[in-house]
Amino acid sequence: MKVILTEKVKALGMIGEIVNVSAGYARNFLFPKRLAILADEKNSNIVKDKQKALATKVSAEKATAEALKKQLEGTTVELIKKVGSNGRLFGAVTTQEIAKELESKGVHVERRQISVEGSIKALGTYAAKAKLFHDVTANFNVKVAMDAAMAEQLKKEQAEAQKRNAEKKAKAEAAKAEEAALAEAAANAE
Repeated sequence: MKVILTEKVKALGMIGEIVNVSAGYARNFLFPKRLAILADEKNSNIVKDKQKALATKVSAEKATAEALKKQLEGTTVELIKKVGSNGRLFGAVTTQEIAKELESKGVHVERRQISVEGSIKALGTYAAKAKLFHDVTANFNVKVAMDAAMAEQLKKEQAEAQKRNAEKKAKAEAAKAEEAALAEAAANAE
């Protein structure tokens, strides 16, 4: 069934495009949500008449995406996460978490528009992209940092581990020195 899109539909097309979809998808999803109309002669003429308005709507969406790109381009989103002793995160950072952090900064980007190459499972800075419109993509960074309280706790644990290692080393050296003294005393006794 051929339909004319009246709104941008992800993975289907842009406003004003004529696309071929299954009849059930059109009847049950596109038509009730007013995302498309049937591509017959009458509707085609109506769309031609409204093409100017549709072009204005598309250009407005693109302008909004361009403004969002300027706001997002080059920024760094910082996420504070809990980390294990090996420096790896408990779980991975998701696009939903990134979207929430952007929302708190006043930038509204859907999580589906955000992509990160690979997965974020360790501390560091990662490159991310947000596809805002058909040909508008913003690049930004995601910095994953350790929780301050957890960093302090890890420092304490490392200091204690170094202290224990130093004590073990001192005991081993003392035992070695005692053994050497006993061996020397035994050699002198013979």
